[in-house]
Amino acid sequence: MFKAANKGVTDTRLDHAFFILGGAAAVWLAFLLVGESFQLGWGQVWFYFLFWAFLAYLLLPRLHRILTTIYVPGYFIGRARTSDGLLGDPVNVALLGDESQIHTIMRSAGWTQADDVTLASSRRIISSTIFRRSYSEAPVSPLYLFDRQQDFAYQQEVDNNPGKRHHVRFWRCPEGWLLPGGHKVDWLAAGTYDRSVGFSLFTLQITHKIEQNTDVERDHIVSTVSEASPALSVQVIEDFSTGYHSRNGGGDSISTDGDLPIIDARAVRVPAGHSPGQTDSRDRRPAPTTVGAALVVARSLAALVLALTLLVSGGDIDGVTLDDASDPQTTTAVVVFVGLVVLVFGLGEVFLAWRIFLGSNGARVIAMGLSSVSIVAQAIDYSTGTANLTFEAGLAGLATDILVLLALSSQRARVYAKRQRVPALPPELVNRRVAS
Repeated sequence: MFKAANKGVTDTRLDHAFFILGGAAAVWLAFLLVGESFQLGWGQVWFYFLFWAFLAYLLLPRLHRILTTIYVPGYFIGRARTSDGLLGDPVNVALLGDESQIHTIMRSAGWTQADDVTLASSRRIISSTIFRRSYSEAPVSPLYLFDRQQDFAYQQEVDNNPGKRHHVRFWRCPEGWLLPGGHKVDWLAAGTYDRSVGFSLFTLQITHKIEQNTDVERDHIVSTVSEASPALSVQVIEDFSTGYHSRNGGGDSISTDGDLPIIDARAVRVPAGHSPGQTDSRDRRPAPTTVGAALVVARSLAALVLALTLLVSGGDIDGVTLDDASDPQTTTAVVVFVGLVVLVFGLGEVFLAWRIFLGSNGARVIAMGLSSVSIVAQAIDYSTGTANLTFEAGLAGLATDILVLLALSSQRARVYAKRQRVPALPPELVNRRVAS
């Protein structure tokens, strides 16, 4: 047990080191990109779009995450947190009951379960927002409570416009966890109303803007489920919380009276045939893990192309000379040997990417270690003037290593790799709980 504890501490320290190095490397990459922009002139609009995307979705979120670990409390204060570490929406609903009962009362009240955030769902919500097409299952952005993102979310689209919607996120409470004051609940939820789409004040990302008075959405959730499911009851803890901060993670002002309704759904009967399985957000592969694995594959493909070039050339490569080998046969042998080494490395990275995709924490750490070594080595060469990083030479490889480090050191990738699955309750136990 002592060894396991030491290993956990070591893993945590490694993750922190990779996380901070990723932030520093992102700042360096931004500096290099700004320098290169002067060479492009004002005609390269695509570059400025890419730089905004890098700034809004990678650099600023990482800097916020590093800073908020210092000044934002890590314990429960009645607020969810964004993946950037900023305080998000207020937790304004609590519930009693198992997962199947929560799904039952929400669906009975006319709410639609939101899709998970995937490449396909992200593309669909962008197109539906631009062309104002209905998307009733549009995904919601991840917010974190208990150091993990919501287990699921529900929403109601308004006027067939994905830019306006009621929505609420749900988190399962840890076993034995009590609300401040000693109240026992099974679920916590954060409900807000999206009024439009705009830019985040803190990260410049495109996001939904919420209605300031979050109590209106809280009361809407309680009233809709109460009307649809007479078997449930509601208890209100008055003045449970205060604002703490007046804005959410997108910079929108929020106000609340601090009351927390507790919806008791334990007496609600679940329709026959409803799946009793439990949902755990940590079991869903997050986008950073998929992106990180894809970038490792891209890095491996570059290595395989280089290996093929070396092996096919037979040592005859323009611009390549060996100072200590004037014999052509020696040169050929050395080049072929290097090609074989690069080939093995490239194949190894393909296997590494596959393991990362499957959720291996060891593979994730190895990939981050390789990227870190490469970044540090290139930083030393750049600082000593032995390497010049430009769009034509070196910058693409450096950017790939930095993006790998940013993706795999993110909280979502880390939680997925270190997840402990929640076992599904056996049907007889679920039926017993529903009957009681």
